[in-house]
Amino acid sequence: MRSDGLATRMRIFEAARIEFAEHGLAGARVDRIAAAAHASKERLYAYFGDKRSLFIATIEENFAMLAEAIPFTPHDLPGFAGAVYDHVTAHPEHARMLSWARLEGEGAAVAAAKGVRHGNHGQDLAQAMVGSDIDPRWREDDLITMIFALATGWEQNPGLFAGEGRDCGEEVRRRRREAVVLAACKLVSPPVPR
Repeated sequence: MRSDGLATRMRIFEAARIEFAEHGLAGARVDRIAAAAHASKERLYAYFGDKRSLFIATIEENFAMLAEAIPFTPHDLPGFAGAVYDHVTAHPEHARMLSWARLEGEGAAVAAAKGVRHGNHGQDLAQAMVGSDIDPRWREDDLITMIFALATGWEQNPGLFAGEGRDCGEEVRRRRREAVVLAACKLVSPPVPR
């Protein structure tokens, strides 16, 4: 693809991410995405076919950005949880897009995109668990799911407490990150013998 075509696609992805994060698949408007991307609707349809295909492609791009920004570290799950927290705090639209995908019944597409972009975290984690200090009672998929839930919990529940919404300030973000890492440490630690 020529560089001007690649630049247009990236503008479309950025505009689509903002539009889908704000309005979901059903509420998003292709004309707003095209206008924000400085591209014609015809060009957008030529690249992606239809709105749903653009939505799925944008989710895949989100996972690519996440995988690039946060390498999976199965030997340091608390550190990974902290890095995921940092990413979704800096890029809340990524978490909102995934929420919209689940709400609109696109969970299978999310799972497929995640598998393509992230590889097999479960297998990597299973290998890391052998002879490690990770509680061996966990199934890998359960543990990964809970690590992501911990890391994205604040973004999924903004404003749960008065004065602590998305614009809560650096001190609150630091405290939340410490709580995510501490909870992940407790989650992966083996049980203490009685």
